[in-house]
Amino acid sequence: MSKGKAIVLAVFTLWPFVYMFLFFATIVILITSAAAKPEPPQDMPLLFGGIFIMHIATMLEIMGLLVVYIVHLFKTDRVPQDQKALWAVVIFLGNVLAMPVYWYLYIWKPLRLAAES
Repeated sequence: MSKGKAIVLAVFTLWPFVYMFLFFATIVILITSAAAKPEPPQDMPLLFGGIFIMHIATMLEIMGLLVVYIVHLFKTDRVPQDQKALWAVVIFLGNVLAMPVYWYLYIWKPLRLAAES
């Protein structure tokens, strides 16, 4: 994998963390703005519609990342053969937490070592 593709993959891998903070900030804004009004709004807030679309897009992105990482895992020879099944389970079950670790250990670190030598 080229360095540029690895960086793009890192951005997509880190997006769920960024989105999580955006989501919680949006929910806090929606709750505090709704609490400030004397009567409940009659329609859905525009901000909620936007966050709903981003939520669906982020879930689809995570599923796509699962495919990318599992395919990479079984195609690469950087991961020892006896650890591939373990990594597959870890990536599948701990996806958002495990993907950055896998990216660093088996995608970024080998690229850095290859560039240094």
